[in-house]
Amino acid sequence: MTTIPVTPPTQTWGEHSRAILALGVPLIGSNLAQMVIGLTDTLMLGWYDVTALAAATLATSLYFLLFLMGIGFANAVAPLVAAAVSAGQEVEVRRVTRMAMWLSIGFGLVVIAPLMVSAALFEAIGQDPEVSRMAQEYLRIAGWGLIPALLVAVLRSYLSALELTGMILWATIGAAVLNALVNYMLIFGNWGAPELGIRGAAIASVGTASLTLVILLAYALWKVPQYRLLQRFWRPDWQAMGRVSRLGLPIGLTALAESGLFSGSAVLVGWIGTLELAAHGIALQLASAAFMLHLGLSQAVTVRAGRAMGRRDEAGLRRGAVTAYGISAAFSVATVVLFLTFAEPVVSLFVDPGDPRRLEVIAIGVTLVGMAALFNLVDGMQVVALGLLRGVQDAAVPMVHAAISYWLIGMPVSFLLGFTFGFGAVGVWAGLVVGLLAAAVLLSWRFWGRSVRIGRDVPLSAT
Repeated sequence: MTTIPVTPPTQTWGEHSRAILALGVPLIGSNLAQMVIGLTDTLMLGWYDVTALAAATLATSLYFLLFLMGIGFANAVAPLVAAAVSAGQEVEVRRVTRMAMWLSIGFGLVVIAPLMVSAALFEAIGQDPEVSRMAQEYLRIAGWGLIPALLVAVLRSYLSALELTGMILWATIGAAVLNALVNYMLIFGNWGAPELGIRGAAIASVGTASLTLVILLAYALWKVPQYRLLQRFWRPDWQAMGRVSRLGLPIGLTALAESGLFSGSAVLVGWIGTLELAAHGIALQLASAAFMLHLGLSQAVTVRAGRAMGRRDEAGLRRGAVTAYGISAAFSVATVVLFLTFAEPVVSLFVDPGDPRRLEVIAIGVTLVGMAALFNLVDGMQVVALGLLRGVQDAAVPMVHAAISYWLIGMPVSFLLGFTFGFGAVGVWAGLVVGLLAAAVLLSWRFWGRSVRIGRDVPLSAT
């Protein structure tokens, strides 16, 4: 039987840093590997057929939107399990994880139906009928992978809360390799397989998610058998389900609000011009890769904050939070240096050398990458604050703060600077920075105000 390590209540700054990085580095690696899976799909479908790529882009936009709505239940597991472990509540660990799995399965079953008839939705919003038909063809297969993908997210949170993040990294790397191989085989009809095109990419996605689920579940059952994760799995636990729902729903809606901000920014830049939109896509891809550093760090501090909450360790919580902000700032400084130093050669990698508009796209892209460096600084601050708040099981008010920051501040400022004041794509990005800065300030203010009460009037859900 494996004993789960419980962090001692008093630690030095260096011990906090090492503990956060020990949790966070594998999570950062797994997030980057997950990005590689999406990049592989894009590259291979682009090599196969431009229409197939357009259809997959359209389909995955809807899929990802639904995934973000459902992943809140999975993200609720990490703080709830971390607090329960530190409080010595072994039964609570199983209860909340099992009900998060129930909710994820239920959500997946509900949203599969509209995916089966999604062509009508795409055509209703003005998409090409052939592209819409192919997108529906993709989703009729890939939609069945939504449930295993959400369950994988639950197990990632569960294992992270138990400080067992190494297997998450290796499983995701394995998934990336498998996805590439199956894509190569089924999209193009290699190695004697049928040439399935976009359907092959969908099959690869379902297979990859399913295999990852089997690996992580088998590992969890073997590594920590004392929690008996699947014991009486069929029995509903309405009290635990309520706790997961109350924390998970606002987490999912917060992620949706942030994702919507970036989708909206693409629409705004698209109104400005095609070259600007191409440069925007390049800059956003680089910013997203850098964001994986902060996202992994945020996931780690959620666990650390949850552990501190379970121990009623206010001093440890606050010291750990300061350490997390410091690590995030160090990541941001490194990103700024890299972005400003290598912007032009990196942007040029994304542009066809034979394209006559290449120099224009690169010039715009270099400017936007400079904005992305500033963007990354405030984005890191807000996601670390969000991770800390989730760790202390505070999600409803942060959801409101995020919505205000992104949609009442960020998006209007983007429009004003981009169009009213004529700064174009740079103005749109400046609005994103302002929105994320507002979120960073509001969420940090919320955390520091709430953390001082961690040992006083913030009860554990199970007490």
